[in-house]
Order: sequence, then structure tokens, then C-alpha cells
Amino acid sequence: MTFRHRHGIHSLRGKLTLANVVLLAIGIVAATAVSVMGMRYYLLDQIDTELIKTRDSLGGSQLTLRQIDSLSAMSFVRDRVVPEDQDEDRATETVFAAVDSRGKPVEILGFAPTRTQRALAKAVGDPRTLDADSGPHDVTLDGSAYRATAARLADGSYALMAAPTDVLHQGVAKAVRLDLAIGSLLLALLACLTMFSVRRRMRPLEDMVETSSAIAEGDLTRRVPSSREATLEVEQLRVALNSMLHQVESAYRTRERSAAQLRSFVADASHELRTPLSAIRGYLQLYDKGMLSDPDERRRAWARVLAETDRMGRLVDELLTLARLDQQPELRFRNVDLSRLVREAAEDLRVQQPDRPVEIAAEGALLVQADESGLRQVLGNLVGNVRTHTPADVPVRLGVEREDGVVRLCVADEGPGLPADDAARVFDRFFRTGGGAGSGLGLAIVQGVVRAHGGDVAVRTAPGEGLAVTVTLPARAVVRS
Repeated sequence: MTFRHRHGIHSLRGKLTLANVVLLAIGIVAATAVSVMGMRYYLLDQIDTELIKTRDSLGGSQLTLRQIDSLSAMSFVRDRVVPEDQDEDRATETVFAAVDSRGKPVEILGFAPTRTQRALAKAVGDPRTLDADSGPHDVTLDGSAYRATAARLADGSYALMAAPTDVLHQGVAKAVRLDLAIGSLLLALLACLTMFSVRRRMRPLEDMVETSSAIAEGDLTRRVPSSREATLEVEQLRVALNSMLHQVESAYRTRERSAAQLRSFVADASHELRTPLSAIRGYLQLYDKGMLSDPDERRRAWARVLAETDRMGRLVDELLTLARLDQQPELRFRNVDLSRLVREAAEDLRVQQPDRPVEIAAEGALLVQADESGLRQVLGNLVGNVRTHTPADVPVRLGVEREDGVVRLCVADEGPGLPADDAARVFDRFFRTGGGAGSGLGLAIVQGVVRAHGGDVAVRTAPGEGLAVTVTLPARAVVRS
């Protein structure tokens, strides 16, 4: 199952693209609004400044309506009161009208007021209010927008002035349309670039999805491949995910191996216990049927039952020992003279097999922090392994030494040795070379005890070169958790 091509508005790619486009749209709208408002304010301020200067000039000239007897005279007056350096900025479409104190248009030079002048007077209404205000007002003349103001003349009449603002509004509208067109183009371009960039940046995440899907389907060896264009965060995620996958695979392999070992252990334990039980059951059945009439046969059968019972008891004890070691028991650490334990194990071997040459390299005292009963069991199993699997006249060497902060215990014999395949399995539970004697748990117990002390055990052997088992313990043993 793959998700590589399942994209939409609800995907991370779609959301990132939408977020970028929305943010840019908000920015374009805000910038357009600010620029348009600023431009409108600036242009209106220019018109208002021109009107106010004209109004102030007329109001301060002390002219009367009689003195302004024609539009040309008014134009002449305006040329006199307005500085020449600002005349080029004056709007030629400015409308002038003369009204009395009631706001009624009056004739000038015998000419009746024009329609535009009457419309201006009607739109202004009371000229006194317009004259009293500090700035021009918005008025509408014949459907067109104007800014109007009034100046009081010396005889009490008023001169009205209005400058058109339609051109300003048209310019602002064109600027808004241009900004929106350019903004839309930018939004489309940003959407395309964002989709392309996000797709490239999201490719490592898509690889992670594919890898996870493959692992979910059973391929535990899959890993997320590296990308040349990955960001720091994505690369960190890739490394962390690969590390996690490695741990998951290792844990799975370990669990499978442990399950296989457990199945093998149960099968071997069942087999080892079934053998003495079968022998005991056979002798008991013979006795129950009266087939052991001869006293010697009964004694021999009884001896065999006791031997098999002892064998089964030893096997159960060893299994219990391994079970306790698997549960990481709390050992009782104290100073133990390992040299003394080696010498005592060698003496026990000499008593049991007087004809076997035994060499000891354990002079003086060598103290180590350890559990004494555990070390005795290690030595007993190693010596018992030599006694069981080698001829009685084969030399054996027991030695102990301290070096580089560790203590090494070595038990070596000159027996037949083991091939490499068998040497690799000597610590497996119930493993016996060639189906020999013993339960196959001795070296497994040795390894468990040594590891519980925080140490290690190794084997050196070859066919015809004997077997050497080396136990390495820290000078101050640490329980391994």
C-alpha cells in the first residue's frame, strides 16, 4: 500500500501552499489598501491646499462683488492673489460662482449664473458654514465629485470655488485594478513555486511513508534512504527513524531467536526428563507384574531407579539454577580468595581421579568481590566437564591471575578438543558433543553465573589441541542489569 499520490487540500503539501497563498494575499491587500489610501490622501491634500490658498487670498484681498464684474476680472484677481510659482499646479476645471449672504447666485456683468454655478450654489447651501470651516467639503455637481470652499468678500457676498476630484478617483481605481492584477499574478506564481518546492522538500517524508508501509508488510530490512536536498529537521528525523527501525529489527530478531531457543529448550528439557522417567516407569512396571522375582534382579533394578532419580534430580536442580540466573538474582558479594577456590577444586579432582596430572598456577591469595557459592559452582562445572569428557590420564591445568584491572581464571585440558562448529555451541543449553554424557547444562550455567558477575567467558579449542575455558571477572564485580 502506498500514499505517494494521495494529495489534496487536506494534505500537508496543500495546506502549506494554501497558507503561503493566503498570507501573500493578505499582504497584497494590506499593501494595496495602504498605498491607495496614502495616494488618495496625498492628492486630496494637494487639491485642498490649492483651494484653501485661493480662499485665503480672496478673503484677504478686501475686494467686493462690484469690483469683480466679470469672470475675466475674477480670473485676473485670482492671478493677482495666487503666487505665479503655484499657478501651474492649479486645476483648469475649477468652478467659480458668486452668491449673496443667503447663498443665492448673483449676476456678474449682466450675465446670469450658469447651470454649473447654480448647481454649485445649491450643493453648498449656506456659504457661511463653508467659509467658517477650516477645510473644503465634498460636493456633487452633475454627478461629478468636487471639493468646494467659500471666501467672504468685503461687501458680505461670497465667492464659491470647487475643484473636481473625478480624475483622482479614476486614478485611484486604475491603481487598485493594476495592484490587484499584479497581485493575482504573484499569487499564481507563488502557488506554483510553493507546490514545486514543497513537493521536492516532501519527497523524503514520502520515502519514510513508503519505508514504513514496507516494514508493516514484513520487510524489516528496509531503511529510509538519504536525500541530497533534505533539510536539517528532515535529515534528523530520517536518522532517528532509521535508528528506531534498527532497534525494532534487532528486538524482533532477538525475540524470534529467544522463542526458537525457548522451544528448543522445552523440547530438550522434556527429552532429558522423559528418559529417566521412562526408565523408572519400566522398572516399576516390571516389579508390579512380578517379573523381578530374583533378589539380584530386584537390587539391580532398584539401583537403576535410584541412579535415574538422582540424574533427574540433578537435571531439575540445574534447570532451576538457570531459571534463577535468567531472573538476575541478587548475589551476595564479599571478598573471595579465588586462588584458594582453585586449589580446593584441584584437590577435589585429584581425589576423584588420582591418575590425572593436575597443574596449579594459583599461589598466594587473590581477592575478588564476588559471590563465593557462584564461583564454586563455576569451578565445579568446569572441572566436572574435564572429568566427564576427557580420559582420566589427560593432564589439566588450573590457573588464576590479575591483569589490567581484571581477574582471569583458566581451566585447560589436553584432551581431544572440539571442532569449530561444536565450539560455537558449547554454551547452548542441552548441547552435548557427539551425544556424550552429562546434561549439556554445565557450561550454560558457567556462562550465566559469570555474566551475573559482570564478566565474560571464552573458549579456545581445536581438534586434537584440547579445550581451554577462560573466565574474565572485574576486580570489583558488578551485577549486570
